[in-house]
Amino acid sequence: MPEGPELHLASLYVNKMCAGVVFTGPVRKSQVSKNPDVPFTCEAYCITATSRGKEVKLTLTPMKSDDPKERVKSGQADQPMDIVIRFGMSGYFRFTTEDELPKHAHLRFYSKETPCRVLSFVDARRFGSWQPNGTWQPDRGPCIMFEYESFREKVVSHLSDRAFDKPICEVLLNQKYFNGIGNYLRAEILFRLNIPPFVAARTVLEGLESKDLCENEKPVKNETTDTKTTDSANQKRVKGETGDLLRLCHTVPLEVVNLGGKGYDPQKTDYSDFKAWLQCYYVDGMKSIGDHNGRTMWFKGDPGPMAPKGSKSPKAKKRAKKEDDHDYTDKKKVARKRSESTSKKMVKQETVTKTPKKEKKARLKEAGTKRKAEKSREVTAPQHEKRSTARRRKSSSAEPTAGPQRRSGRVTRQNSK
Repeated sequence: MPEGPELHLASLYVNKMCAGVVFTGPVRKSQVSKNPDVPFTCEAYCITATSRGKEVKLTLTPMKSDDPKERVKSGQADQPMDIVIRFGMSGYFRFTTEDELPKHAHLRFYSKETPCRVLSFVDARRFGSWQPNGTWQPDRGPCIMFEYESFREKVVSHLSDRAFDKPICEVLLNQKYFNGIGNYLRAEILFRLNIPPFVAARTVLEGLESKDLCENEKPVKNETTDTKTTDSANQKRVKGETGDLLRLCHTVPLEVVNLGGKGYDPQKTDYSDFKAWLQCYYVDGMKSIGDHNGRTMWFKGDPGPMAPKGSKSPKAKKRAKKEDDHDYTDKKKVARKRSESTSKKMVKQETVTKTPKKEKKARLKEAGTKRKAEKSREVTAPQHEKRSTARRRKSSSAEPTAGPQRRSGRVTRQNSK
Protein backbone atom coordinates (compact mmCIF):
# COMPACT_ATOMS: atom_id res chain seq x y z
CA MET A 1 0.00 0.00 0.00
CA PRO A 2 1.42 3.42 -0.91
CA GLU A 3 2.45 5.37 2.17
CA GLY A 4 3.42 8.97 2.89
CA PRO A 5 6.68 8.96 0.90
CA GLU A 6 5.05 7.36 -2.15
CA LEU A 7 2.22 9.90 -2.19
CA HIS A 8 4.66 12.79 -1.92
CA LEU A 9 6.73 11.34 -4.77
CA ALA A 10 3.51 10.98 -6.74
CA SER A 11 2.80 14.70 -6.31
CA LEU A 12 6.33 15.51 -7.46
CA TYR A 13 5.76 13.26 -10.47
CA VAL A 14 2.57 15.15 -11.43
CA ASN A 15 4.25 18.54 -11.07
CA LYS A 16 7.18 17.41 -13.19
CA MET A 17 5.19 15.79 -16.01
CA CYS A 18 2.44 18.41 -16.16
CA ALA A 19 4.67 21.49 -16.03
CA GLY A 20 3.80 23.69 -19.03
CA VAL A 21 1.09 21.28 -20.25
CA VAL A 22 -2.35 22.73 -21.01
CA PHE A 23 -5.32 20.45 -20.38
CA THR A 24 -8.76 20.80 -21.89
CA GLY A 25 -12.28 19.41 -21.88
CA PRO A 26 -14.06 17.50 -19.12
CA VAL A 27 -12.47 15.28 -16.53
CA ARG A 28 -13.48 11.74 -17.43
CA LYS A 29 -14.16 8.81 -15.15
CA SER A 30 -14.23 5.13 -16.03
CA GLN A 31 -17.60 3.39 -16.14
CA VAL A 32 -16.65 0.75 -13.58
CA SER A 33 -15.53 3.21 -10.89
CA LYS A 34 -18.00 3.89 -8.08
CA ASN A 35 -16.33 7.18 -7.17
CA PRO A 36 -18.19 10.43 -7.91
CA ASP A 37 -18.00 12.29 -11.20
CA VAL A 38 -15.80 15.37 -11.32
CA PRO A 39 -17.94 18.30 -12.51
CA PHE A 40 -15.14 20.25 -14.13
CA THR A 41 -14.97 21.32 -17.78
CA CYS A 42 -12.63 23.95 -19.13
CA GLU A 43 -11.11 24.80 -22.49
CA ALA A 44 -7.70 25.43 -20.97
CA TYR A 45 -6.46 24.63 -17.47
CA CYS A 46 -3.30 23.48 -15.70
CA ILE A 47 -2.73 20.86 -13.00
CA THR A 48 -0.56 21.03 -9.89
CA ALA A 49 -0.29 18.61 -6.96
CA THR A 50 0.54 18.68 -3.26
CA SER A 51 0.64 15.92 -0.65
CA ARG A 52 -0.13 15.63 3.04
CA GLY A 53 0.39 12.28 4.73
CA LYS A 54 -1.61 9.69 2.82
CA GLU A 55 -3.51 12.18 0.66
CA VAL A 56 -2.73 13.98 -2.60
CA LYS A 57 -4.53 17.13 -3.73
CA LEU A 58 -4.79 17.95 -7.43
CA THR A 59 -5.58 21.59 -8.17
CA LEU A 60 -7.21 22.32 -11.54
CA THR A 61 -6.70 26.00 -12.37
CA PRO A 62 -8.44 27.58 -15.41
CA MET A 63 -6.11 29.62 -17.61
CA LYS A 64 -7.27 33.12 -18.38
CA SER A 65 -7.09 34.31 -21.96
CA ASP A 66 -5.04 37.34 -22.93
CA ASP A 67 -7.91 38.56 -25.08
CA PRO A 68 -10.24 40.62 -22.86
CA LYS A 69 -13.08 40.29 -25.39
CA GLU A 70 -13.13 36.52 -25.01
CA ARG A 71 -15.58 35.48 -22.34
CA VAL A 72 -15.94 32.24 -20.52
CA LYS A 73 -18.53 30.06 -22.20
CA SER A 74 -21.48 28.76 -20.26
CA GLY A 75 -20.73 25.55 -18.40
CA GLN A 76 -17.01 26.24 -18.39
CA ALA A 77 -15.20 26.46 -15.06
CA ASP A 78 -13.78 29.82 -14.13
CA GLN A 79 -12.59 28.94 -10.62
CA PRO A 80 -9.96 26.40 -9.46
CA MET A 81 -11.08 23.03 -8.19
CA ASP A 82 -9.28 20.81 -5.68
CA ILE A 83 -9.58 17.03 -6.00
CA VAL A 84 -8.34 15.12 -2.95
CA ILE A 85 -7.22 11.59 -3.87
CA ARG A 86 -6.46 8.67 -1.58
CA PHE A 87 -4.51 5.86 -3.19
CA GLY A 88 -5.93 2.85 -1.38
CA MET A 89 -3.88 -0.32 -1.93
CA SER A 90 -2.54 0.16 -5.45
CA GLY A 91 -3.10 3.69 -6.72
CA TYR A 92 -0.58 5.75 -8.69
CA PHE A 93 -0.37 8.34 -11.51
CA ARG A 94 0.66 7.80 -15.13
CA PHE A 95 1.22 10.33 -17.91
CA THR A 96 0.98 8.65 -21.33
CA THR A 97 -0.33 9.08 -24.82
CA GLU A 98 -3.97 8.29 -25.43
CA ASP A 99 -3.04 5.10 -27.25
CA GLU A 100 -0.98 3.87 -24.28
CA LEU A 101 -3.70 4.52 -21.73
CA PRO A 102 -3.39 2.01 -18.85
CA LYS A 103 -6.09 -0.60 -18.40
CA HIS A 104 -7.18 0.54 -14.94
CA ALA A 105 -7.13 4.32 -15.55
CA HIS A 106 -10.22 5.36 -13.58
CA LEU A 107 -9.74 9.15 -13.61
CA ARG A 108 -8.35 10.90 -16.72
CA PHE A 109 -7.26 14.44 -17.64
CA TYR A 110 -6.69 15.13 -21.38
CA SER A 111 -4.13 17.59 -22.72
CA LYS A 112 -4.82 20.23 -25.40
CA GLU A 113 -2.32 19.05 -28.02
CA THR A 114 -1.92 16.67 -30.92
CA PRO A 115 -1.34 13.84 -30.31
CA CYS A 116 -3.23 14.02 -27.06
CA ARG A 117 -1.62 12.99 -23.78
CA VAL A 118 -3.44 11.86 -20.65
CA LEU A 119 -2.73 12.15 -16.94
CA SER A 120 -4.53 9.24 -15.33
CA PHE A 121 -5.06 7.91 -11.85
CA VAL A 122 -4.50 4.15 -12.10
CA ASP A 123 -5.97 1.82 -9.48
CA ALA A 124 -6.11 -1.88 -10.34
CA ARG A 125 -7.77 -2.96 -7.07
CA ARG A 126 -10.16 0.04 -6.98
CA PHE A 127 -9.66 0.71 -3.27
CA GLY A 128 -8.64 4.30 -3.97
CA SER A 129 -11.02 7.24 -3.84
CA TRP A 130 -11.30 10.89 -4.80
CA GLN A 131 -13.39 13.83 -3.64
CA PRO A 132 -14.21 16.77 -5.95
CA ASN A 133 -14.03 20.15 -4.21
CA GLY A 134 -12.40 18.22 -1.42
CA THR A 135 -10.28 19.21 1.55
CA TRP A 136 -7.82 17.35 3.73
CA GLN A 137 -9.64 14.91 5.98
CA PRO A 138 -10.10 16.59 9.39
CA ASP A 139 -9.61 13.31 11.26
CA ARG A 140 -6.09 12.92 9.90
CA GLY A 141 -3.21 14.33 11.88
CA PRO A 142 -0.40 16.57 10.64
CA CYS A 143 1.97 15.17 8.02
CA ILE A 144 4.87 13.26 9.58
CA MET A 145 7.30 14.63 6.98
CA PHE A 146 6.38 18.26 6.33
CA GLU A 147 4.49 19.19 9.50
CA TYR A 148 6.89 17.61 11.94
CA GLU A 149 6.57 20.11 14.80
CA SER A 150 2.77 20.02 14.92
CA PHE A 151 2.80 16.22 14.43
CA ARG A 152 5.14 15.75 17.37
CA GLU A 153 3.25 18.16 19.61
CA LYS A 154 -0.09 16.45 18.91
CA VAL A 155 1.21 12.98 19.78
CA VAL A 156 2.92 14.06 23.01
CA SER A 157 -0.10 16.08 24.17
CA HIS A 158 -2.55 13.20 23.60
CA LEU A 159 -0.72 10.31 25.27
CA SER A 160 -3.60 9.95 27.74
CA ASP A 161 -5.87 8.94 24.86
CA ARG A 162 -7.12 5.34 24.92
CA ALA A 163 -5.57 4.82 21.49
CA PHE A 164 -2.15 4.62 23.13
CA ASP A 165 -3.22 1.64 25.26
CA LYS A 166 -2.76 -0.51 22.16
CA PRO A 167 0.54 -2.01 20.93
CA ILE A 168 2.91 0.49 19.38
CA CYS A 169 2.84 -1.30 16.01
CA GLU A 170 -0.93 -0.78 15.76
CA VAL A 171 -0.87 2.82 17.00
CA LEU A 172 1.66 3.71 14.29
CA LEU A 173 -1.04 2.94 11.70
CA ASN A 174 -3.51 5.33 13.37
CA GLN A 175 -3.69 8.19 10.85
CA LYS A 176 -5.19 10.48 13.47
CA TYR A 177 -1.72 10.76 14.99
CA PHE A 178 0.69 9.22 12.46
CA ASN A 179 -0.56 10.51 9.11
CA GLY A 180 1.65 8.88 6.47
CA ILE A 181 2.94 5.84 8.36
CA GLY A 182 2.08 2.47 6.83
CA ASN A 183 3.04 -1.16 7.09
CA TYR A 184 6.62 -1.04 5.83
CA LEU A 185 7.48 2.22 7.61
CA ARG A 186 6.38 0.97 11.02
CA ALA A 187 8.49 -2.18 10.59
CA GLU A 188 11.58 -0.18 9.61
CA ILE A 189 11.19 2.37 12.43
CA LEU A 190 10.70 -0.19 15.21
CA PHE A 191 13.51 -2.35 13.85
CA ARG A 192 16.02 0.49 13.96
CA LEU A 193 15.13 1.26 17.56
CA ASN A 194 15.03 -2.42 18.54
CA ILE A 195 11.52 -1.97 19.99
CA PRO A 196 9.27 -5.07 20.22
CA PRO A 197 6.18 -4.34 18.11
CA PHE A 198 3.63 -5.54 20.68
CA VAL A 199 4.55 -3.26 23.57
CA ALA A 200 2.09 -0.64 24.86
CA ALA A 201 2.55 2.54 22.86
CA ARG A 202 2.36 4.77 25.90
CA THR A 203 5.34 3.07 27.54
CA VAL A 204 7.40 3.69 24.40
CA LEU A 205 6.39 7.34 23.96
CA GLU A 206 6.43 8.43 27.59
CA GLY A 207 9.25 10.79 28.40
CA LEU A 208 9.46 12.29 24.88
CA GLU A 209 9.14 16.06 24.71
CA SER A 210 6.95 18.04 22.37
CA LYS A 211 10.02 19.76 20.91
CA ASP A 212 12.88 17.88 19.28
CA LEU A 213 16.14 19.23 20.60
CA CYS A 214 18.13 17.32 17.98
CA GLU A 215 16.06 18.45 14.99
CA ASN A 216 18.75 20.74 13.55
CA GLU A 217 21.53 18.17 14.01
CA LYS A 218 22.41 15.25 11.79
CA PRO A 219 20.62 12.02 12.73
CA VAL A 220 22.69 9.21 14.19
CA LYS A 221 22.13 6.02 12.20
CA ASN A 222 22.11 2.78 14.18
CA GLU A 223 24.48 4.17 16.80
CA THR A 224 24.62 3.24 20.48
CA THR A 225 26.17 5.00 23.43
CA ASP A 226 29.96 4.93 23.25
CA THR A 227 31.28 3.42 26.49
CA LYS A 228 34.68 4.99 25.96
CA THR A 229 33.38 8.57 26.09
CA THR A 230 33.29 10.18 29.50
CA ASP A 231 31.08 13.10 28.61
CA SER A 232 27.68 12.23 30.12
CA ALA A 233 25.97 15.01 28.19
CA ASN A 234 27.18 13.52 24.92
CA GLN A 235 25.89 10.11 25.99
CA LYS A 236 22.44 11.51 26.71
CA ARG A 237 22.43 13.25 23.34
CA VAL A 238 23.26 10.07 21.43
CA LYS A 239 20.71 8.08 23.42
CA GLY A 240 18.05 10.69 22.73
CA GLU A 241 18.75 10.60 19.00
CA THR A 242 18.63 6.84 18.68
CA GLY A 243 15.69 6.30 21.06
CA ASP A 244 13.32 9.00 19.80
CA LEU A 245 10.52 7.18 18.00
CA LEU A 246 8.79 10.37 16.86
CA ARG A 247 11.98 11.64 15.28
CA LEU A 248 12.41 8.46 13.25
CA CYS A 249 8.78 8.74 12.13
CA HIS A 250 9.98 11.94 10.46
CA THR A 251 13.46 11.03 9.19
CA VAL A 252 12.88 7.47 7.93
CA PRO A 253 10.14 8.48 5.43
CA LEU A 254 12.39 11.29 4.19
CA GLU A 255 15.04 8.70 3.38
CA VAL A 256 12.58 7.09 0.96
CA VAL A 257 11.79 10.49 -0.54
CA ASN A 258 15.51 11.10 -1.05
CA LEU A 259 15.66 7.96 -3.19
CA GLY A 260 13.81 10.08 -5.75
CA GLY A 261 12.30 8.41 -8.78
CA LYS A 262 13.99 5.17 -7.77
CA GLY A 263 11.49 4.89 -4.92
CA TYR A 264 8.49 5.85 -7.09
CA ASP A 265 8.79 5.31 -10.80
CA PRO A 266 5.50 4.09 -12.32
CA GLN A 267 6.91 4.10 -15.84
CA LYS A 268 10.00 1.95 -15.27
CA THR A 269 8.77 0.09 -12.16
CA ASP A 270 12.34 -0.28 -10.91
CA TYR A 271 12.32 -0.75 -7.14
CA SER A 272 15.74 -2.34 -6.73
CA ASP A 273 17.13 0.59 -4.73
CA PHE A 274 14.06 0.65 -2.52
CA LYS A 275 14.36 -3.07 -1.79
CA ALA A 276 18.03 -2.60 -0.98
CA TRP A 277 17.07 0.20 1.42
CA LEU A 278 14.72 -2.05 3.42
CA GLN A 279 16.27 -3.56 6.54
CA CYS A 280 13.31 -5.42 8.07
CA TYR A 281 10.16 -5.40 5.96
CA TYR A 282 9.99 -8.62 3.92
CA VAL A 283 13.70 -9.23 4.48
CA ASP A 284 15.21 -12.72 4.82
CA GLY A 285 15.64 -13.83 8.42
CA MET A 286 12.92 -11.55 9.82
CA LYS A 287 9.78 -12.77 11.57
CA SER A 288 6.17 -11.85 10.83
CA ILE A 289 2.82 -12.31 12.53
CA GLY A 290 -0.57 -10.68 12.08
CA ASP A 291 -1.57 -7.92 14.47
CA HIS A 292 -5.04 -7.59 16.03
CA ASN A 293 -6.30 -5.92 12.85
CA GLY A 294 -4.98 -8.64 10.55
CA ARG A 295 -2.08 -6.57 9.19
CA THR A 296 1.24 -8.39 8.88
CA MET A 297 3.93 -7.09 11.22
CA TRP A 298 7.59 -7.72 10.36
CA PHE A 299 10.12 -7.66 13.18
CA LYS A 300 13.16 -9.28 14.75
CA GLY A 301 13.43 -10.95 18.16
CA ASP A 302 10.66 -11.02 20.76
CA PRO A 303 7.24 -9.76 19.55
CA GLY A 304 6.32 -8.35 22.98
CA PRO A 305 3.77 -9.10 25.73
CA MET A 306 0.74 -7.77 23.80
CA ALA A 307 1.10 -10.13 20.83
CA PRO A 308 -2.24 -11.63 19.68
CA LYS A 309 -3.24 -14.75 21.59
CA GLY A 310 -3.36 -17.97 19.60
CA SER A 311 -1.02 -16.61 16.98
CA LYS A 312 1.46 -19.10 15.62
CA SER A 313 4.99 -18.94 16.91
CA PRO A 314 6.78 -16.48 14.63
CA LYS A 315 9.36 -18.03 12.37
CA ALA A 316 12.04 -16.46 10.25
CA LYS A 317 10.73 -15.74 6.78
CA LYS A 318 12.47 -16.39 3.52
CA ARG A 319 11.86 -14.75 0.21
CA ALA A 320 10.58 -16.56 -2.84
CA LYS A 321 12.74 -19.07 -4.62
CA LYS A 322 15.38 -17.96 -7.06
CA GLU A 323 14.59 -17.26 -10.69
CA ASP A 324 16.08 -20.60 -11.68
CA ASP A 325 13.25 -22.36 -9.86
CA HIS A 326 10.72 -20.77 -12.22
CA ASP A 327 12.33 -22.18 -15.36
CA TYR A 328 10.14 -25.05 -16.55
CA THR A 329 11.99 -26.00 -19.74
CA ASP A 330 12.73 -29.64 -20.63
CA LYS A 331 16.39 -29.30 -19.68
CA LYS A 332 15.47 -28.06 -16.24
CA LYS A 333 12.96 -30.88 -15.78
CA VAL A 334 15.58 -33.52 -16.64
CA ALA A 335 18.11 -31.90 -14.34
CA ARG A 336 15.57 -31.79 -11.54
CA LYS A 337 14.67 -35.48 -11.98
CA ARG A 338 18.32 -36.40 -11.83
CA SER A 339 18.89 -34.32 -8.74
CA GLU A 340 15.81 -35.84 -7.10
CA SER A 341 16.97 -39.40 -7.88
CA THR A 342 20.45 -38.72 -6.57
CA SER A 343 19.03 -37.17 -3.42
CA LYS A 344 16.84 -40.26 -2.87
CA LYS A 345 19.87 -42.53 -3.30
CA MET A 346 21.80 -40.45 -0.81
CA VAL A 347 18.95 -40.75 1.68
CA LYS A 348 18.88 -44.54 1.26
CA GLN A 349 22.61 -44.80 1.74
CA GLU A 350 22.39 -42.68 4.86
CA THR A 351 19.69 -44.91 6.30
CA VAL A 352 21.62 -48.11 5.53
CA THR A 353 25.02 -46.95 6.72
CA LYS A 354 25.21 -46.47 10.46
CA THR A 355 27.81 -45.29 12.86
CA PRO A 356 30.41 -47.91 13.99
CA LYS A 357 28.99 -48.06 17.53
CA LYS A 358 25.53 -48.84 16.24
CA GLU A 359 26.92 -51.55 13.95
CA LYS A 360 28.66 -53.29 16.87
CA LYS A 361 25.50 -53.26 18.95
CA ALA A 362 23.45 -54.61 16.05
CA ARG A 363 25.97 -57.41 15.41
CA LEU A 364 26.01 -58.44 19.11
CA LYS A 365 22.22 -58.56 19.14
CA GLU A 366 22.18 -60.70 16.00
CA ALA A 367 24.75 -63.14 17.47
CA GLY A 368 22.74 -63.45 20.67
CA THR A 369 19.55 -64.19 18.82
CA LYS A 370 21.31 -66.82 16.69
CA ARG A 371 22.67 -68.60 19.78
CA LYS A 372 19.26 -68.66 21.41
CA ALA A 373 17.74 -70.11 18.25
CA GLU A 374 20.38 -72.87 18.08
CA LYS A 375 19.86 -73.84 21.72
CA SER A 376 16.12 -74.01 21.24
CA ARG A 377 16.64 -76.26 18.23
CA GLU A 378 18.93 -78.57 20.23
CA VAL A 379 16.40 -78.90 23.04
CA THR A 380 13.44 -79.55 20.80
CA ALA A 381 15.25 -81.97 18.43
CA PRO A 382 15.53 -85.04 20.83
CA GLN A 383 11.85 -84.76 21.79
CA HIS A 384 10.84 -84.89 18.15
CA GLU A 385 13.10 -87.90 17.59
CA LYS A 386 11.63 -89.84 20.61
CA ARG A 387 8.10 -89.19 19.40
CA SER A 388 8.89 -90.37 15.88
CA THR A 389 10.59 -93.62 17.09
CA ALA A 390 7.68 -94.43 19.35
CA ARG A 391 5.26 -94.01 16.49
CA ARG A 392 7.36 -96.28 14.30
CA ARG A 393 7.46 -99.02 17.00
CA LYS A 394 3.71 -98.96 17.45
CA SER A 395 3.12 -99.26 13.74
CA SER A 396 5.63 -102.12 13.37
CA SER A 397 4.15 -104.07 16.29
CA ALA A 398 0.61 -103.61 15.04
CA GLU A 399 1.20 -104.86 11.49
CA PRO A 400 2.27 -108.58 12.19
CA THR A 401 -0.58 -109.25 14.65
CA ALA A 402 -3.19 -108.06 12.30
CA GLY A 403 -2.28 -110.66 9.63
CA PRO A 404 -2.67 -113.93 11.61
CA GLN A 405 -5.92 -112.78 13.23
CA ARG A 406 -7.51 -112.20 9.89
CA ARG A 407 -6.24 -115.54 8.51
CA SER A 408 -7.46 -117.46 11.56
CA GLY A 409 -10.81 -115.87 11.17
CA ARG A 410 -11.03 -117.05 7.62
CA VAL A 411 -10.02 -120.62 8.62
CA THR A 412 -12.64 -120.90 11.31
CA ARG A 413 -15.31 -119.73 8.94
CA GLN A 414 -14.35 -122.33 6.40
CA ASN A 415 -14.36 -125.10 9.00
CA SER A 416 -17.78 -124.12 10.20
CA LYS A 417 -19.04 -124.45 6.70
